[in-house]
Amino acid sequence: MSSTQKLQQHPAFVQAQNKANYYFQQLDKELTKYPVLNTFEQRTQVPKTYLVISTVSLLTLFHFVNPLAAPVSNLVGWALPCYLSFKALESPGHQDDVQWLTYWVVFGFFNFLESIALRMVLYYFPWYFAFKTVFILWLQLPNFRGAQTTYTVLLKPVMSNLSGSRAVAPTDTVTAEGLRDRVASANSE
Repeated sequence: MSSTQKLQQHPAFVQAQNKANYYFQQLDKELTKYPVLNTFEQRTQVPKTYLVISTVSLLTLFHFVNPLAAPVSNLVGWALPCYLSFKALESPGHQDDVQWLTYWVVFGFFNFLESIALRMVLYYFPWYFAFKTVFILWLQLPNFRGAQTTYTVLLKPVMSNLSGSRAVAPTDTVTAEGLRDRVASANSE
């Protein structure tokens, strides 16, 4: 019996392999919800889990190569939100419109601050782009509602103080339809 066969039959190796297969199946089940990935899998005969795992691994590798960290971080901040914003605009519901409008406001404010202080931040904070990418994912993912939290806790009070007026009372409900009406009235003026 060769050493490779002995290793493959070792209980710890078998247990790790079974656990990896379990997580692989769970990821595959979760990714089945996305029609784009299902279409990719059908057309290329490459499992969608391989695509996702390799993409995440490649993006992680690019973060370790410093000149590529900024473009990858910006790609994460723009690519998926653009696609999901388009889908939100085309959907009949309005809650996703508010989510993505809030994301773009927070993301724009964050990029503005970043453009002012980037050199100083990079000097004192060497893994900045990795943390920026995690922050952007926190803002984007609906499970965390990071953009809404940041807007409510930070941006809304700051902008209210700067404008000297009450932006929206905490009891008011901001809806996509209300935002559309405001945009339409602003465009007509």
